[in-house]
Amino acid sequence: MTAAASMEDAVREILSSARGGVVPIMVVGEPVLRASAAPLIDQLEVRTLERLVEVMRATMHDAPGVGLAAPQIGIPLRIAVIEDMYEVDPEMAEARERTPLPFRVVVNPTYTAIGDARRSFFEGCLSVPGYQAVVSRPAAVRLECLDSNGREIDEVFRGWPARIVAHETDHLDGTVYIDKAVTRSLAANEAYGELWRDPSPERAAASLGFELSQE
Repeated sequence: MTAAASMEDAVREILSSARGGVVPIMVVGEPVLRASAAPLIDQLEVRTLERLVEVMRATMHDAPGVGLAAPQIGIPLRIAVIEDMYEVDPEMAEARERTPLPFRVVVNPTYTAIGDARRSFFEGCLSVPGYQAVVSRPAAVRLECLDSNGREIDEVFRGWPARIVAHETDHLDGTVYIDKAVTRSLAANEAYGELWRDPSPERAAASLGFELSQE
């Protein structure tokens, strides 16, 4: 059996486990989340890839989240889905530069920072349930990837969409957000919701004793 056939069978098996179009999300501790995912070339049949995208999107919405990488559902391939069309508080949206991000599929993505500016905000992860932590990320990134039809994408993202792109692409390199987070900022969701759900994390930094990287 070829590697491509083996991957096709493995993906089909995972997709067959979907209930209501949704599959379980892997949590930290699973080896698949710590390995570099393989480039998606020709391992999957067209219909299998289409079904994978459907299930990933449904699973992301069900969580709910704004992005999901294939390793998060146990598939070690460089593909992710991103989408952020949620309504948010206007003040928070302005502070975080959180603008609508229509659904898209990113295949074999890489990103590079645009300039030196960085922004620090709390973020969470579907594979690290129950917690939030502050992560410093580039204020703008250049994303180079393919879409699900193999078309080349070269696009610049700014603000919160840039954070989503970076977060999901990191997953494909075996990196989760807590690897880059400010450790002292780590907060259980209950504490975050009660104490630190501000548009920006300055008050949390002062109270919890950590520095922010804002340039």
